[in-house]
Amino acid sequence: MKNSSNILAEEKSGLHPRNKHRPRYDFNVLIDVCPELKQYVSINKFNIETIDFTNSLAVKSLNQALLKQFYNIQHWDIPQNYLCPPIPGRVDYIHYIADVLSSSNGGIIPKGKAVNVFDIGVGANCIYPLLGHQEYGWQFIGSEIDLKALKVAKQIVESNSLSNYIDIRHQINASFIFNGIIKPTEQIDITLCNPPFHSSAAEANAGSQKKWKNLGHKKTEKPVLNFGGQTSELWCKGGEVAFISKMIEESANIKQQCLWFTSLVSKSENLPAIYSVLKKVGTISIKTINMSQGNKISRLVAWTFLSETQHIQWSLKRWKS
Repeated sequence: MKNSSNILAEEKSGLHPRNKHRPRYDFNVLIDVCPELKQYVSINKFNIETIDFTNSLAVKSLNQALLKQFYNIQHWDIPQNYLCPPIPGRVDYIHYIADVLSSSNGGIIPKGKAVNVFDIGVGANCIYPLLGHQEYGWQFIGSEIDLKALKVAKQIVESNSLSNYIDIRHQINASFIFNGIIKPTEQIDITLCNPPFHSSAAEANAGSQKKWKNLGHKKTEKPVLNFGGQTSELWCKGGEVAFISKMIEESANIKQQCLWFTSLVSKSENLPAIYSVLKKVGTISIKTINMSQGNKISRLVAWTFLSETQHIQWSLKRWKS
C-alpha cells in the first residue's frame, strides 16, 4: 500500500473551512480503523490512492471508516439500495447551518444540548443527526416516512448510544413536512433538508447516467446508483421546487416555534421560484449560501420569520440561560 502522507497537504478547497475532510483521505489510517476498506482501495492513473466511487459497497465502506475515524460512530450500516451519502458534503451542510445560527448569536456558534435541530427526511443513514451531534453536541429530531428506513435509523442511533440526543419520528402522512411531527410546545433552532430534487424516475435515471459519465464509465441502461436511494429520496412530483415550496408554506404555520428554516437547492434555476414563495409567505430574512464538493455545486437557502430583535431574544433565552 502506497504511503499517502506526501499528498495530505493537498486540500479540497471547495469545502467549508472547518470541514475535516479538506485534506486527501489517508487510506492507511482509514484501513486501520476499518480493515474491510482495504479490498476497495487502489492506485488511480494519477498515482493516488482512491476507491471506485461507482461501487456502492466501496462507498459504504469508506463512510464507515470516516465515521469511525473522525466522528467516533462505531456502528453504521444501511440496507442495499438506500441512500449512502458522501460524508464530506453532508458535514459541509452542518457547518454552514452552524454559521447561520452564529449570525443570530453575535457570531458565536451555539453548541450543546440547548440547540434543537430538525432533519426533514432523516433516511436510513441518519447522517445529519450523527454528524451534527458529534461536531457540535446538538440535539436532533429526524422525521421519516419509510418504515424500513425509520427502523434502520433508530438502530444506528441506539447502537451508538445516542438515543438521548437523537429522536427519530415517523411521518405518517407523506403530504406533510412539519405537521404531525413538531409538537405545539417544541422550539426548533434550525431545520435542514436534502429534498428529492428530481421530478420523475426517468429524470433520476438520467441524473445517474450523467454521474456515471463524469466518473468515466460507459452509458448503461440501468446504472447502479453508487450512492443508492429509494424513490422518496430521489424524486417527487414537481421535483425540488414543489417539495421546497410545500416546506416553505408549512413553515409559515410554525414561524414562532422555529428560528431558522433551511434547505439544500441543487439547481440554481429553481431559486427564483423558491424566492417567490418565500416572499409570498412573509419571511423577514433570506440567506443563500453557495456550497461545492468536487464538480458538484449546490446552495443552501435559509429563511426566518423573526425580526432581529426576536433573534437576540431567542439566543438569550435558549443558548445563554
